[in-house]
Amino acid sequence: MYKDWPQTAQDLSQLMQSFGKGHPEVAKGFMQLSKAAEKDGALSAKDKELMALAIGVAIRCEGCIAFHAKAAAEYGATRDEVLETIGVCLYMGGGPSFVYGSQALEAFDSFSQSA
Repeated sequence: MYKDWPQTAQDLSQLMQSFGKGHPEVAKGFMQLSKAAEKDGALSAKDKELMALAIGVAIRCEGCIAFHAKAAAEYGATRDEVLETIGVCLYMGGGPSFVYGSQALEAFDSFSQSA
């Protein structure tokens, strides 16, 4: 395994909680934005998490990949849906998206096995 994605998500959560203690207004505002953006609407929460995972791949953010792969698994995304999401990333982002897309698939697999 390239990376322990569940541990990455846990470690980053702890770091973000530490930041939140130091700057609670900003952390609270971000959490409100997150909850509002991810709730079901015209798009399902699962679809939104797949979009967020794609953006994490596109901007090469391993923390984003960890959090959104976990959320996609929790919302019931399938491996095939994640593969197609990553396929669009490859189409749009070339080689760098291939590298980060492969990491995103590994992250999703590590969370979907534990879900």
